[in-house]
Amino acid sequence: MLIFFILLCAVLLLVYLATVLNDNEKIIHVEHSNFRDILVCESRLERYMRFSRKGSSKQTRMLLSATGLLIVNYNKMMLGALYLNPRPSKILMIGLGGGTLATAVSSIFPEIDIDIVEIDQAVINVATKYFNFKQNSRIHIYEKDGRAFVRNARACDAAYDMIMLDAYDDQYIPGHMMTMEFLLELKRILTPDGVLSANTWKSSPLYDSESVTYEAVFGTFFNLLKTNRVILAKNNGLPDFETILNNAELVEPKLATVGTGVSFLLPLFSVRQNWNLNAEVLTDQTSALISY
Repeated sequence: MLIFFILLCAVLLLVYLATVLNDNEKIIHVEHSNFRDILVCESRLERYMRFSRKGSSKQTRMLLSATGLLIVNYNKMMLGALYLNPRPSKILMIGLGGGTLATAVSSIFPEIDIDIVEIDQAVINVATKYFNFKQNSRIHIYEKDGRAFVRNARACDAAYDMIMLDAYDDQYIPGHMMTMEFLLELKRILTPDGVLSANTWKSSPLYDSESVTYEAVFGTFFNLLKTNRVILAKNNGLPDFETILNNAELVEPKLATVGTGVSFLLPLFSVRQNWNLNAEVLTDQTSALISY
C-alpha cells in the first residue's frame, strides 16, 4: 500500500509539473535532491533546468544546435568582469547551475585554474549528464556551502583574480551570502587587482539594500541591468573608461567565441546610483529577517 501511495504521488507530481510547462516543452529527466527536485526540460531548440515548484524559472539554458554559446543574458553580463581584469589566472565560481558559464570560461581560458563551489550534488549530476559540464585538471569542484568554502579559503591564504557569485536557492540568493560580512570575506580572498562579478535580480525587493551593502564594502561598482542585475566590483577601485575600452578590445576575440562581446556589454556599464542611498545595509544580524 505504501509503495502504491508513493508511486501515485510521483505520477501526480509529474502531471502537475507538465501543466506548468509550455505545450512544446517536455521533461526529460527529474533529479532528486535533498534541497529540491531538479527538472531537465527540452523544447524544440533548447535544453534547460527548472526547480520543481510552481512558477519556477529556467535556471540554465543551452542551445541544442550550439551548446558552446551562452544564451542567457546574465551569463554574458558576468563575463563583463574581464573588462576590469582581462588576464585572470585563478577564478572562483560560487554556484554551478548547469555549468554553462564555467564551460565558457574554461573554453576561452583553458590555461587557468577554476574552483567551483556547489552545495547540491544533484546539480552537479545534472550539469555533467545533461549540459556538457566536465571537470578536468584545471576545473575543481567542491560540494560545499559557498560561505563555508570562502572562510576556509581565507584561512588557507587562497587568492583569486576573479570571483563569480551566482548562488541561488528556490527563492533567491541565500541570506548568509548577501551580507556585508560575507562580502568582506570575499574581498579578502581577492588579489589586489581582483574582481567580483555577482548575479542578482533587477526587480528584487532587496535591490536598495543590496546596493548599499556592496557600496559599503567595495565603494563604486558597475551596475549592469537587464532582467537580472550583475554587479561588477573591484578590490582596488574601478578602472577608468579608457582602460575598460582597452580591456574590451583585448578580450573581444575570446568573448565572441561564446556569443557575447562589446556591442552587448559596453552599453550596460553604468555607475549611476539608482537606489535609495539610505537603505539598510544587510548584515549577519539582519539576514535572518530577510524575506522575499
